[in-house]
Amino acid sequence: MMNYKNLIAVAAVSLALTSCGLYNKYEQKVDAPANAFGTHIPGDLPVGGSASLAQMSWRTFFTDPLLQQLIEQVLANNTDLNSARIAVEKSEEALKMAKLAYLPSLFFAPQGTLASFDKSAFEKTYSLPLQLSMDVDVFGSITSKKRAAKAVLLQAQLSEEAIRANLVSATAQQYYMLLLLDRQLEILTQTDSLWNASLETQKSLYENGKAYSTAVNQLESSYLSVKTQIVDVKRNIRSIENSICKLLGTTPQSIRRSHWNAAAQYHTSSADQRMFDNEFLKIGVPATMLELRPDIRLANASMEEAFYNTQTARAAFFPSITLTAQGGWTNSAGGAVVNPAKLLLNFVGSLTQPIFAQGKIRGNYKISKLNEENLQKKYVQTVINAGNEVNEALADCIAAREKHDYYHRQVEALHEAYFGTHELMDNGKASYLEVLTAQENLLSAQLSEASNMYNGAQAVIALYIALGGGSK
Repeated sequence: MMNYKNLIAVAAVSLALTSCGLYNKYEQKVDAPANAFGTHIPGDLPVGGSASLAQMSWRTFFTDPLLQQLIEQVLANNTDLNSARIAVEKSEEALKMAKLAYLPSLFFAPQGTLASFDKSAFEKTYSLPLQLSMDVDVFGSITSKKRAAKAVLLQAQLSEEAIRANLVSATAQQYYMLLLLDRQLEILTQTDSLWNASLETQKSLYENGKAYSTAVNQLESSYLSVKTQIVDVKRNIRSIENSICKLLGTTPQSIRRSHWNAAAQYHTSSADQRMFDNEFLKIGVPATMLELRPDIRLANASMEEAFYNTQTARAAFFPSITLTAQGGWTNSAGGAVVNPAKLLLNFVGSLTQPIFAQGKIRGNYKISKLNEENLQKKYVQTVINAGNEVNEALADCIAAREKHDYYHRQVEALHEAYFGTHELMDNGKASYLEVLTAQENLLSAQLSEASNMYNGAQAVIALYIALGGGSK
């Protein structure tokens, strides 16, 4: 009959613990905002389906071999990423310690005493005990701490993924900026040659009395302006190379890279210009984004840690139970000293029920609950920010794609206008001002076209990262 009573008592305690939630596992209860990407996604872009841009490995997304090699070097050498790896290893050790908390502690604590009363001979006593102590996890404190440590490890891993994705993005954007600057330098160098020819022609006309000195001066001023722009572009190239070297964790050096026309052709399948492929820009659904973005998963892991911290704070209201055992040898038997040693065994069970702890237990519990609420609100804002990033990147992709044809046609038209005007000036049918205007318009359009190509590549990279790509 006594056994049945014990079983009933254990069942009652288990039911009570379950009802108070001490052993409950974390479940996400915060809903992500509907239409996280916004309601005005361009109508010609497919949304939904099983495939998503973010599911591509960065090695597949970026097809330029030199860029792939550069990203590999950055991920291998970057200081921030190495620090993130160390943080993961530290969290793994913390989790191991949390798991071992279920096991008893064992100590060897030998003691020796010399005692003399009223100048009598010294009595030598000693003990050689092994002490074993174990906390009984009746109210889930150890379990909650272990689960919280697991959530901390997940946060460290996701932080590493986020840093990796940001490094992939930063390296690629800096790389394409170098390609843009190379393209600008190429345009300016070609312009330098053409404008020098125009200047020489104008000087020849002036020497033959067919042009005014003001025409020579105006053309020479524009020609020298191109010279200064070349100097600025070369300086910017050095600056971007230095920025990449910082990502690499190396001293300043030249960065190997492809030629712009080889790496950034439009209307091809190259990864950096896939903004022209609607099927490629399939973004998936918000649920997919939630699964892939490291920052959103990190926010969820933070809520999980806070949940288990609250569980630990709640368990502090309940008594703690400790079992202690001691076994060993001693020559001290109570008040008598014996020789040789005798076996000593000691078993103690203790229960500590907090009654008044200066408000610390209740305060810690309330603080934990408030922290949970705060992280829940931050999670929602993280999803909103993520959706905003996706929407902005999509808008930039579409804008760059739409402007590309306009810029291309503009450059072709101005190119014909420039050579036509220059020919008319050679035949005395156009003024130097018309040639100067045609030259400057052509240069401006060429530089704008190149900048738009970079903006398009940058937008696709931003969309890739915003959807959770780049971390694998």
